[in-house]
Amino acid sequence: MLIIIISILVLVVIIYLYLIKAKSFNREHYKDFLDSFYAHRGLHQGRRIPENSLKAFHLALEKGYGIELDVRLTKDGVPVVFHDDNLKRMGGIDKDVIELSYEEIKALRLYDTDERIPHLQEVLDLVDGKVPLIVELKIFDDEKNQCKIIAPCLDRYKGVYCIESFNPRVLIWYKKHRPHVIRGQLATKNVYDNPNLKERLINLLLRNLMLNFLTEPDFIAYNYKYSHFFSFTLCRLVYRPLTIAYTITSQKQLDRYRKRFQLFIFENFTPR
Repeated sequence: MLIIIISILVLVVIIYLYLIKAKSFNREHYKDFLDSFYAHRGLHQGRRIPENSLKAFHLALEKGYGIELDVRLTKDGVPVVFHDDNLKRMGGIDKDVIELSYEEIKALRLYDTDERIPHLQEVLDLVDGKVPLIVELKIFDDEKNQCKIIAPCLDRYKGVYCIESFNPRVLIWYKKHRPHVIRGQLATKNVYDNPNLKERLINLLLRNLMLNFLTEPDFIAYNYKYSHFFSFTLCRLVYRPLTIAYTITSQKQLDRYRKRFQLFIFENFTPR
């Protein structure tokens, strides 16, 4: 009986380790991304210099920081750089980005500034390979068609970039159709604000990295607040993948988590 129990436990451990497996860190593979701090949505400054604006990205370029940015599609399938589903917080109207055409999106202004929501191509033209990019794909449904729209735009970009997403199906698509593109699994305690049973299960699997066996991520981008979670710790110690912390807001935080992460996405302070 004891042998059976031990055998079952060993099997469970083996399966668990298989589920959370990630690619091991290889400095040569990631050399273009190392030695950079990544400005979260650009070097934004509250309402004066809005996040994910061309001005915020220009300031990041001036300081030589890598850039993290968010991409989602408009109603007519145009990739724009914007974080929220809804436009109310930054655009002043209670509509989702997916409800408006690109022409309607272009007419909006961010907060009280002259900055507007940029087309992905505008940002790529501005950066022009000067710094590495971490591109978060805000895709939560219709992954196949949305990836088919965004990927060609990134294909034409000559600079260094990687993609990341909370949605494992996005990484699976990239693994199949763009295997040369470095891809990362984003994870945190909760992805959905008011989760139903299905979403609770997805949250559980994502924060415990238990879909890694499907996505085979090149790196793990993890909310630093939860980096003590067992699955992240085990994955980090056993497989030693590239790990990226988000979103660090002070030098004290950065120094504290240096042993758990290789790269850092930051905002609201000057990292060193």
